[in-house]
Amino acid sequence: MIPKKVIAATVLFEIYFAVIGATSLISSCNGEKTPAQQNVAKTTKDIAITPKEVWQAPDESTIPKNAKGEMIRYGKDLIANTSAYFGPKGRLGIFTNGLNCQNCHLDGGTRIFANNYAAVMSSYPKVTARSGKVTSPVARIKGCFERSLNGKMPDSTSKEIRAMIAYMEWLNQGVKDPENMYGRGTEKIALMDRPADPKKGALLYSSKCQSCHGGNGEGIAAAGGKTFIYPPLWGKLSYNDGAGIYRLSNFAGFIKNNMPFGATYKNPILTDEESWDIAAFVNSQARPHKDQKTDYPDLKKKPIDAPYGPYGDQFSEKQHKYGPFQPIKNTYKTKT
Repeated sequence: MIPKKVIAATVLFEIYFAVIGATSLISSCNGEKTPAQQNVAKTTKDIAITPKEVWQAPDESTIPKNAKGEMIRYGKDLIANTSAYFGPKGRLGIFTNGLNCQNCHLDGGTRIFANNYAAVMSSYPKVTARSGKVTSPVARIKGCFERSLNGKMPDSTSKEIRAMIAYMEWLNQGVKDPENMYGRGTEKIALMDRPADPKKGALLYSSKCQSCHGGNGEGIAAAGGKTFIYPPLWGKLSYNDGAGIYRLSNFAGFIKNNMPFGATYKNPILTDEESWDIAAFVNSQARPHKDQKTDYPDLKKKPIDAPYGPYGDQFSEKQHKYGPFQPIKNTYKTKT
């Protein structure tokens, strides 16, 4: 049940946004927000949460100095430098496209609203809509290897996978109520009343993103070519179309709170609409394909922004990919 304080805060936000809506959508070419935008960011964050509700990763100094601690540290290194172990030039074999887990789970999965690991171990195992069956933490990692890293997972009983699990368990210590924890995963920003626009997103990408991710989405490779300083956003070395970030609601929330360089959930640089449009542009580009015919066996549980059919409704694949999403959402509310 949603607390009354949060409901009241939500109503207040809607009134506040309605008053300043026209102003808050204006952004300058250098990415600076108007005073109205700055006030919105501060007001919404201050009203919606209290410090004790925001997840915070444990301090690394608390990692024990024993065999268990060694596994935790190894797991963190695997997350941060995945390609060095499992990439095309990996020391343990070729299992991935050269990306690091950290490219999607920023700061080793510790940053607020940056696809963090705040609630992974306290949420799994669970029945997931995508598989339709109980999914373990190891199976969840397997999905990341196959989708976001466009590869395959190493032996599930290997030291490396056990180390990743140990690191995530350490991050999850003290998490009692993962579903209601502020800052977990990625933020679900407000839906728009129009489709996300790849053409508008292309212009924004040129001015906000291209300097790091390249004019062709190719990213910037590190010296030696074992990994990337800034990851590719499309093309054969990027995530495939089965990745979670290929869903616009996941990607737009990630962009809003982390991009371009310097943005945080407390001080975003882009507006919601800009984030949606950039996500639409990036995800309109060519990338590897994954067979997803067994995904979401119950179509009623398929996310409204799953960008591939079949669907349990009358809406087109294009609308499921770019929106507007509210009409789709309303249909499923009616059904239930």
